[in-house]
Parts: sequence; C-alpha cells; structure tokens
Amino acid sequence: MPSLDDDLFPSTPGKVKIERAHAINRQFHRCFASTSTMFLWALFLIALTASYLSFQSFMDTSTKYFTASWGGIQWEKQVRTSALPAHRSDGGRANRGGGMSVLVTGATGFVGFHVSIALKKRGDGVVGLDNFNNYYDPTLKKARKALLSRQGVFVVEGDVNDARLLAKLFDIVAFTHVMHLAAQAGVRYAMENPSSYVHSNVAGLVTLMEACKSAVPQPAVVWASSSSVYGLNDKVPFSEDDRTDQPASLYAATKKAGEEITHTYNHIYGLSITGLRFFTVYGPWGRPDMAYFSFTRNILQGKPITVYRGKNHVDLARDFTYIDDIVKGCLGSLDTAGKSTGTGGKKRGPAPYRIFNLGNTSPVTVPTLVSILERYLKVKAKKHVIEMPGNGDVPFTHANITHATQELGYKPTTDLQTGLKKFVRWYLSYYGYNHGKAVN
Repeated sequence: MPSLDDDLFPSTPGKVKIERAHAINRQFHRCFASTSTMFLWALFLIALTASYLSFQSFMDTSTKYFTASWGGIQWEKQVRTSALPAHRSDGGRANRGGGMSVLVTGATGFVGFHVSIALKKRGDGVVGLDNFNNYYDPTLKKARKALLSRQGVFVVEGDVNDARLLAKLFDIVAFTHVMHLAAQAGVRYAMENPSSYVHSNVAGLVTLMEACKSAVPQPAVVWASSSSVYGLNDKVPFSEDDRTDQPASLYAATKKAGEEITHTYNHIYGLSITGLRFFTVYGPWGRPDMAYFSFTRNILQGKPITVYRGKNHVDLARDFTYIDDIVKGCLGSLDTAGKSTGTGGKKRGPAPYRIFNLGNTSPVTVPTLVSILERYLKVKAKKHVIEMPGNGDVPFTHANITHATQELGYKPTTDLQTGLKKFVRWYLSYYGYNHGKAVN
C-alpha cells in the first residue's frame, strides 16, 4: 500500500527537492489558513455572544420600562389631573396659579387613605403613591384605592425608594406639600423583618427628602413619626419637650432616626418640616395587624384573644385616637406649614421645623377596650391573659397635645366607645356579617 509520503512527494528524483519545498509551502498555507479560519470563527462567536448579551440587557431594560406601572402620556395626564386643586369647600379658592397640590405617600394605607379623601373633598389636588406591600392583606389596600379613584384621587403604584419615579412626579407637578405617610408599621414585626424597617422608614425617607430638596419649588413636608419614640420614658403625659433617646423597639428607633434625618434636611436645605407623633390610631378601614382589629376578628370567629399585661399584673393602656381626629390634625399641619426656603437644594434662609403629638389625651386599658367590643359585637371574648413579652411594646401611652391645640387648633372629639361603635359597624358591613350582631 502507498504510504502517506508517497502521496505527498513524487518519486521522480530530479523533482524531489522542488516538489518537497512546494509541498511544505502548501502545507504551511493550509495550516495558516486553518488557523486564520479558527481565529475568525472565534472572533465571530465572541461578537455574537457580546451582541446576545447586549440584546438581553436591552430587552431586560425595555421589559422593565414597558411593564412599569408608571409612565406614558396617559399616566402623566392622570397625575396632572389628580393634582389639580379645585374649588375649596372651606371658603378658599384654588386654581392653576395657586392652592394646595399634595403628594400623599402611603395613600392606600389606613391614615393615608382617610387623609387623601379629606383633602380631595375640600378641593385640594391629591396624588397618591403606594407600593401595596403585603405586610397585611393587600386586598384591603386595593379596596381603599378603588374608593380613592371614585373620589378622583389617582394612586401611583411605586416605591418611595424609587428616586427616578419621585423625580418624574416632581417634574410633572409642582407639589406645594408632601404628606409622607408611607412606612413599615408594627412594633413586633420588627423582630421578624428588621431590614424592611430600615428600607422603608430610613432609606425611603432619605430618598424622599432628596427629591423634595431638589424640587423647584420645594414643597412643605408633613410626615408621620410615632408616639413610640417616647420609648422607655415614664413621665406622663408624653410631651414633645420630653427626651426621646431611649427607644424600646427597632420601629421606634427608625422613627426617631426619621426625626433626626428630617431635622438635617430642614437645617441644610431649608425644607419646611412638620413631624406628627400619632398615638394608637383606630377606626374604619383600619390596619388588620392592630389589636382592636384582630380582637374583633377573633371574637366573631370564636377564637381566643391574647391580652397582655404589664409587670405586677398592671393592665396595658393606650391613648386610642380615632381616625377622624388624626385627619383633622394632619390637615391642620398642612394648612399651617410654612414655606420651604430652598431653591434647587440651596437654602435661602431658615425654614419651620415642628413636631406635634396627635393623641386623644384619655388612655384606656386594653381590658376596657375588649369589654366595649364584646358589648357591640354581642359576643363574649375568650381571653388568654399573659404577661407582656420583651418585644418592644411599652406599657402605656398618653399624649400631651398642648402644642397641637395652640398651633393647629387640634381638638379630638371622639371617645373610644363612639369610635369603636363606628368601627364595628364598618367591620360587619365590609366583611359581610349579619348587621343584627352590631348595636344600632
């Protein structure tokens, strides 16, 4: 059989050196051509991979853009329309050249929902912002949103940490005021998910402050602090002049941090700031995680309720404040808020910085709360009484509202019995219970 060499090199002796040289040259070219081809293929594959990754990145970005719950001409029109003040029912007259346009964060939350409706009803422009998180059943927030929509309040679905969204909103509307009510609430949940409190109550607040200080014009800011900032303070009633450097929970610590953060933005950038320390707000459309709400649910379902007691068998007491009274305090704060003094982040002079307690000034023990619910629900509660665990709760709260009364005209008018009666009627109606269970 012929060998490989026989195929490559001819047998004629006189031509061996020449043919061998040509053969080597041909093999070299073949090898070089093969290497060049491989190199070109490699370049092609690299380019193809890069193109694919770029395309994927573009598609991811495009998908986020096109699937975002905000943006577009129609969306902008809804925002502008909702923010436009109308005829004020309180005697004022608002138009495109003046009036109040308010951005309400946490608009489908308990307090945000009621404040938004009250503002809209009296003729102010309102745009809501809410991320509809699942800390409690989002269907309740969706129901609130539906009612807000009927009142002409447009709610943007988005997070207060979204700086791009906030910048867009302030670009579309020259908000005169911001009512910041978006927050991660709940004292006990902070032990389970502490990062959510930092994300919402600290990082979210800073993101919003950045948007406000850069806005032209700068809005006046009213925001929800909490009575929890009084922490381990045992001087009663709690006054805004008392020390607040001993928080008893992470939730309280984030609210105290919020007061320091807002003070900084007031000092550096001239933002008008009003902080409101709410005292145990309750009422229709309330938060399901709160005691009065969960007590009502469990009593009607025949389930036992857990009633905590303080040390030495002392009953816990709270300064329960009805939602309508809180709303009056919120609107009073907006109406009396002085103007911010900065332009595009540059301070021209000092701006107001205020903190107010909004409470009822009449603490009621938790057992008394339960007995009122039993009477209105016409069902005896199955009580499981235990000592309060070390979860950040405090044994009592009691508001001194002197400053709010003097500067805001704040005067609560609803006692716990009246307020719980209204709540029970709403609860039975909303959840489809027989109205015969409730008092008339």
